[in-house]
Amino acid sequence: MPSIVGPVKINSAGGVVNFGDSFNTTPKSTSKTYAGSGGFNTGDFHVVNNGFSMTNSFDPDIADQDITANN
Repeated sequence: MPSIVGPVKINSAGGVVNFGDSFNTTPKSTSKTYAGSGGFNTGDFHVVNNGFSMTNSFDPDIADQDITANN
């Protein structure tokens, strides 16, 4: 199915970008990252006011996202 793609801005490298149709997209690697309040803001200009920031890193799961048999 054809599509029209407008302006695209990619701020970081290492990700996967798909344009057009995608039948099946699966992760090839996984990671877990913790950040405080306002830690993952994206864009050009920010005004972030955090009076108190605390990150809860408690995770009782053994595996969050399995990638076995994913070639």
